[in-house]
Amino acid sequence: MKLASFLAGDRASYGVVARDAIVDLGAKFGPRYPTLRTAVAAGLIRGEFAASAPDLRLAEVTLLPPITDPGKIVCIGLNYHAHAAEGGFKVPVFPSVFGRFANTLVATGQPLIRPDHSGDFDFEGELAIVIGRGGRHIKAADALRHVFGYTCFNDGSVRDYQFKHSLTAGKNHPSTGGLGPWIADTSEIPDPSKLTLVTRVNGREVQRKGTDDMIFSVPAIIEYVSGWTDLEAGDVIATGTPEGVGFARKPQLWLKPGDVVEVDISSIGVLVNPVAAEAR
Repeated sequence: MKLASFLAGDRASYGVVARDAIVDLGAKFGPRYPTLRTAVAAGLIRGEFAASAPDLRLAEVTLLPPITDPGKIVCIGLNYHAHAAEGGFKVPVFPSVFGRFANTLVATGQPLIRPDHSGDFDFEGELAIVIGRGGRHIKAADALRHVFGYTCFNDGSVRDYQFKHSLTAGKNHPSTGGLGPWIADTSEIPDPSKLTLVTRVNGREVQRKGTDDMIFSVPAIIEYVSGWTDLEAGDVIATGTPEGVGFARKPQLWLKPGDVVEVDISSIGVLVNPVAAEAR
């Protein structure tokens, strides 16, 4: 089952994506559960909704980031062996962690904004975890029971700020990251280590890797992150990018206004974002 958040006119809602249509669960559950995160936290999302009659055509709505109000966006860096090698970094002993703000995320179809004070704007295709059941000190053996589903993420990075200023500054310019197009729940992805991630820039393939190349698996990441913070339903954890990023290429490949970036993950779908210049 795939779940999306969307705008139908001026009304924000969420629901089940069924081919070219949507079952509007937000309308069904009412104002007590205004977002997909609140419905997931309440345990309201059930498989039988996939068989319900659709309410809207997908073409009638504007997709939003599937989790519009995440409590936490936790990102893992250097989590593929070849990506660590291409950047000249040592393989980490523990997951390398940083955070993103909610205002850095845009939905599929919305532009990634290249800041006007930097031309070093890079792409990072990633698999993102959406937590379904919170917890603390979750063991790796139990971790997948805490997952609601998975989505595509583009960890757009302003590299000169990342390397010269700080990781936080380089990763948190507004509207630099893409999330979506929707969440594929665990019934569609029982094993997140068997996916293929592909990133394309203007139709040219720049990244392709199986998620089995991760240094830290999805269960290991959840165990580690829940060891130092409480995880809650709707939290998003990005699991890192494989090799092929722009800064490590010769010549370097920076995103520019007019480019289109696609992050395509098997069993999920394709996150598509054009790149636009910052408007003053």
